[in-house]
Amino acid sequence: MDIVVRGKNRSVPVRLRATTRDKVAKIARFTHDAGRVEVDFSEVRTARIDGRQLCEITVHLKRRFLKAHAAAAEPEAALDLAIDKVEHQVARVKDKRVSRTHGRRTSNGADSSDGETVDDAGALDGDSVASPTIVKTKRFAAKPMDPEEAALQMELLGHAFFLFTNTETGHAALLYWRRDGNLGLIETVS
Repeated sequence: MDIVVRGKNRSVPVRLRATTRDKVAKIARFTHDAGRVEVDFSEVRTARIDGRQLCEITVHLKRRFLKAHAAAAEPEAALDLAIDKVEHQVARVKDKRVSRTHGRRTSNGADSSDGETVDDAGALDGDSVASPTIVKTKRFAAKPMDPEEAALQMELLGHAFFLFTNTETGHAALLYWRRDGNLGLIETVS
């Protein structure tokens, strides 16, 4: 795993650089496909003294990358907070991979096909199905761009999908990462 430690508009002391490498190397416990980890330290100009030191961590996995950032009074504390966030994200990715490969299991550890039936909504017999609710709504102006520029923007932001207006067709479009590591494009038609 390649670990890059940088300072944005500041220098990173040798002790902090060594501590960062030691702590970030522990991420390898959770995943085997972390090829590169970038750690950026910066100081934010703010009135709050307790949140001036910012640490951003980007973990490049084979098919995606994870980002986390945290602010604290000291760079070491910001590093610890950001590492906690990244470890949580890496563990979630690992859990998704494991659940996909091992199938769905019931609470007693048996496969759901061992006598209980699953209905179309995915609930076991006797379970009530709650309808999903919208808990957050975002509105933004979709910038007109071509799909290549949208792919670049999506990578830079670290998102799994990107909504934009396609300049080639003039319609709303959604660019997303496929499970095979390629990109998919969904467009509206009139």
